[in-house]
Order: sequence, then C-alpha cells, then structure tokens
Amino acid sequence: MAAMTLLSASCANNGEKAKENKVPVTKPQITIEGGRLTPKGLWAMGRIGSVKADIETGLLAYTVSYYSVEENRSTTWIRIVNPYEEMEVVDEFVGSDPAWFGNSGALAYLKGGKLYIRRDKEEVEVMPNDQMVNDQMVNDIEGFLLSPMRNKVILVKQVKTVSTTADKYPDLPLATGHMHEDLMYKHWDEWTETAPQPFVYELQTEYYGECERMKSAKLGEGFNILDGTAFESPMKPFGGIEQLAWNPNNEEIAYTCRKKTGLDYAVSTNSDIYLFNTRTREEKNITVDNKGYDTNPSYSPDGKWIAWQSMERDGYESDENRLMVMNLETGEKRFLSRTMDTNVDEYHWLDDTSLVFTACWHATTQLYRVTLEGWTSKLTDGQWDLGIGDVQDYQTYLLGHSMQQANEIYKLDIREWLHKDSEKMAHTEIYYDQPFDTYNQLLDQLTHENDNIYNQIERSTVVPRWQKTTDGKDMLTWIIYPPHFDPNKKYPTILYCEGGPQSPVSQFWSFRWNFMMMSAGDYIIVAPNRRGLPGFGKEWNEEISGDYGGQCMKDYFTAIDEFCKEPYVDKEHLGCVGASFGGFSVYWIAGHHDGRFKAFIAHDGIFNMEMQYLETEEKWFANWDMGGAYWEKNNKIAQRTFENSPHRFVDKWDTPILCIHGEKDYRILANQAMAAFDAAKMRGVPAELLIFPDENHWVLKPQNGILWQREFRSWLDRWLKE
Repeated sequence: MAAMTLLSASCANNGEKAKENKVPVTKPQITIEGGRLTPKGLWAMGRIGSVKADIETGLLAYTVSYYSVEENRSTTWIRIVNPYEEMEVVDEFVGSDPAWFGNSGALAYLKGGKLYIRRDKEEVEVMPNDQMVNDQMVNDIEGFLLSPMRNKVILVKQVKTVSTTADKYPDLPLATGHMHEDLMYKHWDEWTETAPQPFVYELQTEYYGECERMKSAKLGEGFNILDGTAFESPMKPFGGIEQLAWNPNNEEIAYTCRKKTGLDYAVSTNSDIYLFNTRTREEKNITVDNKGYDTNPSYSPDGKWIAWQSMERDGYESDENRLMVMNLETGEKRFLSRTMDTNVDEYHWLDDTSLVFTACWHATTQLYRVTLEGWTSKLTDGQWDLGIGDVQDYQTYLLGHSMQQANEIYKLDIREWLHKDSEKMAHTEIYYDQPFDTYNQLLDQLTHENDNIYNQIERSTVVPRWQKTTDGKDMLTWIIYPPHFDPNKKYPTILYCEGGPQSPVSQFWSFRWNFMMMSAGDYIIVAPNRRGLPGFGKEWNEEISGDYGGQCMKDYFTAIDEFCKEPYVDKEHLGCVGASFGGFSVYWIAGHHDGRFKAFIAHDGIFNMEMQYLETEEKWFANWDMGGAYWEKNNKIAQRTFENSPHRFVDKWDTPILCIHGEKDYRILANQAMAAFDAAKMRGVPAELLIFPDENHWVLKPQNGILWQREFRSWLDRWLKE
C-alpha cells in the first residue's frame, strides 16, 4: 500500500511541477451509466494519500489527488478540516507532504518543488537568507522534515553522482549517450546519475509584531549529511522522508542508508541506521551487526528509545520485516514483533512505552499495539487493509481501503480502547479471535471522498474461500462476484496471478488491477493467496524462492479447478491474468495449462529467465529468488529455476495472449513482452502487443490508464464471450 501511495503522489506532484501554471485539476463530476464501474469512473475518483493531525488545534490536514483524463494530468490538494465539526473544510489549496508547523494552525508543505508555510490562508515561501548565494537550495525539493523545535529542517534533494557525456565532452552538449563503468547504472525507471541526499538547514522565521502572522521564512547555515559521497538517503526507488527522523532534543538525526555503490549495491540489501549529531557531525551505525535491510527509524517521545524495521538476511528483499527497538542509553535491542510470524508494514510510537503497527494476517491488514516488553494486542478487524496516517495523543488516524473501496480516513481513540480492554491486557499476551463488533465499535469513518461514485454503481461482492492444496495445506482465495450476481447463470471466470512475487493478495485497492472494474464486465475473479505470499507464516512465504515453477503454480491450478466445481462457472470460458511475477505466471501457465484457459493477459512479466537474470538492475533479487546464475551448472536450485523459464515451453502455447509492457520498466525490460509476443505470432497463436513508451513497471498516466483498461476488457470479451 505504501509503495502505491508513493507512486500515485509522485505522479501527481510531477504533474504539478511540469504544469504548475495551468489551472489545477479539481474533483471531476461524472455520471456513470448502467450502474457499473467504468474506466473513466475509476479515474474520476479522488485519491487520499496522507493525513496529519495538529495536536495544538485539533485540525486535520490530508492530501487528495484528482486526475483529468482529457488533459492527461493531475493535481494534489491539501485539505484542512475540523474533525469535531463534521469535517468542516477550513482551507484547501494545491500542495503535498503536509506537516504541522506547531504555531496555531501553521502548516508546512511542498508545491512545485518548493517549501511553503501557510496559516490562515496566507502562505510564505521558504527562501535563502541574504548570505546564501545559491538559491537552488530551495528549489526541486523532494521531501522535508521539520525538527521538533521547528528551527531546523531537512531538505531532500537530488545530487549529481556521476559524470555525464557533457562533462567529458563539453563540445557535445546535445549528445544523449549514457556512460557507465559499474552496475546500478539504471534503477526502476531512470538512469542513475543522481542520488537523493539530506541537507540540514537552520530555519529562521519572522513575524509581524504579536499577531503571529508570519512575515518571512528563510534558510540559514546548512550542510549535506552525505556530502562528497554517491550514497542515497532516502533510498531509491520508493524511500521517502520516513527513512529519516529527528530526536526530541533537536540535535540528532537518524537516517537510513545503504553505503554501497555499483556492483556492491546491486548484490546487497544491507542498509543501516545511522545516528548523526548535527552539532559535532559525528555519527554512529547502530545496526552494523545486522546484514539485512534496516530502515525507517523513529525516536520514542521521551528520546530514550529508537525503533526501526529490520530484515535479517542480506540479499533477501522479502525477508520477514521485523519491528526492532534499542535503548539508547544501554544499547539493548529488542525484537518486538517476534510473536507475529508476519511482516510489520508500518509503525508509529503511541507513547513512551508502546507503539502501534500494521501487519497483514490471512489476507487483511490490521492495526496492533505492542509494548516495549513485547505484549501485543490486536486493535481492529474486518475485511479491509489499514495503514497508519498519524498518531497524536492516542488518537490514531488510519487510511482504510478494500477491494470494494478506495482510501478513506478513519479515527480510532486508543485511550478509550485501552480503558475498555485494561483487564484483558493484564492477562493476555496476544489474541486474534476477538469478535468484529468489539474491535471496530470505536472506529469512526471521517471522509467519504468517493461516495459520489459509489452511489451510482452496484459494487461487487468479495468472499473469502479456503481451499485444500495439492500438498494438503489450506489456502485462502478471494472470490469476487460481479454486480447483480445470479447463481442460476454461468459466468466466464478469471484467475488472477499476484506479482511481487511476495506481496499479499490482501484487501488492496488498485487503480489498475481493480477487481470491481474487472468483475463489472460480468466476470468472476479468483484471486488466490498462493505459496510465496506473506500473511500466512514464514514457511508459506518463503516456499517460492528458487521454485518459481513448483508448488506456487500447483496452487494456481488448485484455485481455479476447485472453484470450477461451482455450477455457475462457465468452465469453457476461463481467463488468466497477472503482472510482474503474475506476468511470469501467465507466460508459464500458457505452456502448462492443458487447455484450461481460453485467454491470457501478461503485464510486465518475465518470459526468458536467463535474460532477466542479466537485465534486471537489483541483482540481489535475481540471486535470491532464482538461486544463482544460469551459468552455475552445479547449482541445482539455479538450474531448476532456469529449466522452468516460460520461453522453454512456447512449443505448447495454443491460447490467445495479450502482452503489455512499459519501456521505462528497468526492473523487467520491455523486450520480455516483445519476445513473448513474437514467439506467439511465430507459433501461429493469436496475440496482441501493447507497449507504453513512457510508463515504468506500472501505468500512471490517465489516458494510458484508460487505454489499459479498455484493451484489457476488450481482449477478455473477445475470447471469453464471443
């Protein structure tokens, strides 16, 4: 969820920066005919991205992005509301990344790559002071973090780290060639010539007399924590300001960094948490003993503890994500989420002695509380995924979504929950089976951003179904029924293959792989939590590594075969779709399905494993998941992986396939889809190729998104209905 939110916000912010002089996009007004969700209806939805509470005034600031399909752009708005007055809108303006400034409703935020402070509908741009010659320090800001006393600020900016062709040959300023002598020359969707780095500045504010109106805000003396290096903080491609933290005394910064470059960076996930003293500029690595992925530090309110998320094993990006804490005086470390057997997705300090966190278990993501002694209790339940927006004085603001609803903001009063459950907390270490009403009676839904859409459509029904796998295990599969489902009819049915490969099929909401959108075409969707997904224990999650063509594929066949026993399933018209590892799954199943399916759609999938091993930029992923290099002839795991490459089974392809890919996808290159398409055509198999020259591993531009949805539906209708 965090990654998707980040990319949605990034797309919106980039749109603002490039077109800041255009009229901002406002909430689209749309009429939906037929009572079913349409592609344009999906893109007319507001996308709530973050929420911040002001402990001083009680006001909330949250972001919502709106998209214009016609203009192919978006705008992100900050909305300030009073939650105690039925969410009365106090102010609304263009911007992103809101952070309360701690001055009776003053708010800091980004707009067009610049930092502003706003109060009472008046804004002040943060400018360089008179002694600063280089005013570029206040432009192209990608993130910021105010110090507790609001007299310092961290600004995240891109710093050039490699020489360009223009540097080497000044007489060729228009040459477009990229020159590199080491790995990680590309990452996600860009050529890596810069790195995000944190700059620390004094922040000087001036007011008009005693009226508290801000006159000016200026940056004073500053420095780059990573000056002279090519290291990243936050870390690409998805890291944000959550990877840095101020301690309460205003003098120390904790930051996340993988201090590696080139080949070393490409083969390792070993990042660390560094404590940096802004006065002495001395630093200390507090996770040097852990060789895996350490990130997202946060100090306790009293400054005595620091928490972070940690993976244990180097090179394994889907290792168990643990919640760790350390006593800053004694150095004692504790693994707080030990009892969970699943990942901690995000967390926040609740008070000096406890934290709240979210975790996925059995395909829903809920909120939990844990004390420094490790006593863990579940705070919510229900068929949804929850994310933490903000926590202030025991008021927890959550972002909740499901397969039926996009993000909305909820509030949970944890102080009231603790009062009701104080006796139980004294006798119980952890519990998961509390009745639904007991959990959620204290939850309040604060926003209803997209009720204008929901009120015009019939939503799909989502039902969990447990199935027995070929090795006798229990697998949870979501069944998404179309609107106005009639069990006396027969419906074409689609098997959905998840990507990741280790990302849960939880109650996620996607603006591309949207199950309400898919089922609106009178399709039933079968979405299994097959082997290799978190939320069902460590053993289940890890069974996919080095075995892409093994039990996980048997689980897919179990999911569709078991459900096909229902009388309302049209077994003669089955489809199979997926992206990333899901796209690999589609290509692999195309050569092994024994006539089950009549149509395939693969987006950004791996077709040739040997090429993927060399083409992908994050080599640690390929090494771990594939088991090694294809030239390691004595490596049985690696050889099994490459023997199961989908391209080896093209001789068995006999079913129409749509191949989709973005040319800016450097995780899985677009030539994978082109090769799969060419192979299908040369085999005489009906095929279509949809290439997006300006998209990465996802599809983020409005008109491309509409095109994607139309071609997706058209391909399925052509082969499963005609």
